[in-house]
Amino acid sequence: MSINSQQSSELSDRSMTSYLAPLVREIQPSGIRRFFDLVSGSKDIITLGVGEPDFITPWHVREACVYSLERGYTSYTSNAGTPELREAIAEYLYISYDVKYDPKDEILVTVGGSEAIDLALRALIEPGDEILIPVPCYISYSPIASIGGGVPIEIETNAENSFKLKAEQLSEKITPKSKVLILNYPNNPTGGIMTYEDWLPIAKLVEKNDLIVISDEIYSELTYGQKHVSFASLPGMKDRTILVNGFSKAFAMTGWRMGYACGHPELIYAMLKIHQYTVMCAPVMGQVAALEALKNGLSEKDHMVESYNQRRRLVVQGLRDIGLTCHEPEGAFYAFPSIQSTGLTSDEFSQRLLVEGKVAAVPGNVFGAGGEGFLRCSYATGVGQLSEALHRMGQFIHKVKQG
Repeated sequence: MSINSQQSSELSDRSMTSYLAPLVREIQPSGIRRFFDLVSGSKDIITLGVGEPDFITPWHVREACVYSLERGYTSYTSNAGTPELREAIAEYLYISYDVKYDPKDEILVTVGGSEAIDLALRALIEPGDEILIPVPCYISYSPIASIGGGVPIEIETNAENSFKLKAEQLSEKITPKSKVLILNYPNNPTGGIMTYEDWLPIAKLVEKNDLIVISDEIYSELTYGQKHVSFASLPGMKDRTILVNGFSKAFAMTGWRMGYACGHPELIYAMLKIHQYTVMCAPVMGQVAALEALKNGLSEKDHMVESYNQRRRLVVQGLRDIGLTCHEPEGAFYAFPSIQSTGLTSDEFSQRLLVEGKVAAVPGNVFGAGGEGFLRCSYATGVGQLSEALHRMGQFIHKVKQG
């Protein structure tokens, strides 16, 4: 046997996972993706699970991208993003949320909001730092914090308080090792929001304990009845906050992967250094499309929000009519009903609903502590589909309660 053949044989007998970093080995796959692997190939399934608008990116936004390609816009841009897009982001945030950023050194265009969160955590975390995370929340925060050597500390919110973060809950979890607070409002998966009055005691604790905040505001445009309040707009909080946002949800641009981060120049510069060595820059075609969305897409965004609001009312009332307790979501496009009255766990309910009721929704436990006993139902799908899904869920719940 040749040396190369012997080496190949030895490698084939050895698990390749032994080469992986221990932190990566320990991270669990996405609970959402794991669940939706079960849906793949299934027929007649109504999906209420994917956090994605059912609208197509408006034509004029797509056309701007196509035109840029025809004109040969296929090269790198500045690492931080085109000056035109950063200026438009700065104007949009100031007009919409009364927070002012210098487009030259306080705004970084990223490959989706997810990259912005990753960059912020990598720029801030030292091994052992505690990262405070109100839950239920978007599933990526804890794994990303762990990969960077941080220690995720969950702060459980509850339906009785509409899943708002309370100052006493935050205070109980703060220690001398606390460094970063991640905020996710409007919230995925609960639809909870925070008002100015809700934020004030949180801001006082942030200042008192010298914390840095990463505020994920990707659903900022999707609120119903209450205007979104950016945490960075609170007195004294702008320099302590890395504001993360993007175009995926409000502008129906999920697949474009266009996001941005805003913050103190020193924080943004640190993130930029990582960004330029990992992805170089966001795609130029996507930046052209994002600029068009901000300049000429706000009316279509408003139309989408109104449609979501109609669906929200339909779904919340429908869930209550079939016997599930559901708090009033005031943001994003999710309802988060309690399924505790059925006696099933979130996993049991979701899997049986999929198999027996032909409806896919995400078990609440994948979103962290406090999510067990709940179900995430996205209403970013057509009214007909939503009505049929509610009908099927009602039949399934009746069957479960009948034993």
